[in-house]
Amino acid sequence: MDDMSEPNEHLTRAPLSTPLVPANRLVELDILRGLALFGVMAINLVFEFRVSIFEQFLPLNEIASPLDRAVEAFLDRAITLKAFALFSLLFGAGLAIQFERLPVKRRVVLLLRRLVVLLAIGLLHMTLIWNGDILTEYALAGLLALPFLFGPTWLLATSGLLFLGLYLTPYLSQLVPLPDTSSMAHHVLDARSVYATGSFSEVLSFRLGELRAIAPLHVWIFPRTIALFLLGAFIWRTGVVQRASDNRWILFGVALAAVMVTIGAGRELATVTLAFAYGASIIGLASTQPGSKLLGWAAPLGRMAFTNYLVQSLIFSWVFYGYGFGLFGQVGASAALAFGVVVYVARSVAERCTADPGPRFTCL
Repeated sequence: MDDMSEPNEHLTRAPLSTPLVPANRLVELDILRGLALFGVMAINLVFEFRVSIFEQFLPLNEIASPLDRAVEAFLDRAITLKAFALFSLLFGAGLAIQFERLPVKRRVVLLLRRLVVLLAIGLLHMTLIWNGDILTEYALAGLLALPFLFGPTWLLATSGLLFLGLYLTPYLSQLVPLPDTSSMAHHVLDARSVYATGSFSEVLSFRLGELRAIAPLHVWIFPRTIALFLLGAFIWRTGVVQRASDNRWILFGVALAAVMVTIGAGRELATVTLAFAYGASIIGLASTQPGSKLLGWAAPLGRMAFTNYLVQSLIFSWVFYGYGFGLFGQVGASAALAFGVVVYVARSVAERCTADPGPRFTCL
């Protein structure tokens, strides 16, 4: 699952049964994925693991310190949904890469098998560990996006923009609304009690019951996920990413244009355009020798993003839920983010040691 491979088009394709070695991968994409993983971790930790996901839809907590408010405001404006958008683009590119790499006669079977396995893991993750899971949605969106990969490049771009247009309309939020404010406030109080003090079975029961309330959020975002999958596949097929060093100024130009569009865009569109700006600028920077040295530490994390995503869920659920340390609702945003940084750095060192267990690193 971690090996959504990015083969260099100038290198011989690896055998299907073996994952690509780092030398055969596009390091720029691994770096981008590793950095996006940090953004996803930060948002999940601050807005969903330490408190109820519905707290962000309620009036601000006056008890929060100025530092906590500043952290939440920064994450909301600069990171929220942008990191998930980057992951969606990367997942779409990964699907396109796999589509190209797999034997023509076995493409459908093997890709379907991967997505069905991902769906099964996502359902287990969502029910047994954390109901903020994104893997289930990715598997379902991947199944819907898969037929488009058989079409021409222009179809990927056109279909992606159409799905993005659907996301930007208000119809889905009107068709599937969130619970009213009073219901959400009551739910937050219940969540603070159950998640902070409940046993595993009590937390599990509450988590399953909470899925119905969370479902509208997934319905709203689903067209955007499909759109970004298709646009990610389109970007891969253009060949710009595979030759990032040759197309560096195109990437920087796309980043600048995306920033300019972001300035006048609404909140929903801005999350997408800013993600494009982040992605293009990071890949462009990583394609330079100084940029590669500066950001190269993120590549091992990016190569194992799927595993690291699950490991983070296991760690954070144990820290914040009652069957572990029970810190749910008791930690501010700044302290939670600091803890997340420690976990992220520890995982980065672990992945670096695994990838290159030389004398420069001590792997305990």
